Amino acid sequence: MESAVYKINSMKMEVQKFKTNIKCGACLEKVTPGLNEAIGKDQWSVDLTHPQRILTIQGGDVTVMNAKLKQVGYNAEQL
Repeated sequence: MESAVYKINSMKMEVQKFKTNIKCGACLEKVTPGLNEAIGKDQWSVDLTHPQRILTIQGGDVTVMNAKLKQVGYNAEQL
């Protein structure tokens, strides 16, 4: 699947999507601090209504993101 690319402030911000095991609001609360640190506040979202619980990010460090998710018991598989 191709990633969409957005131009923000003359910089390209790649949008990436991941299948996750984040299932509910409580799960979301657990991952929020780490995702805010790794990706940036307001630079990510999780679609809890999608069967694969899609995490969408704009920019950020995917390696750090995965480490932060694993620290609290979650994972993300790039689509």
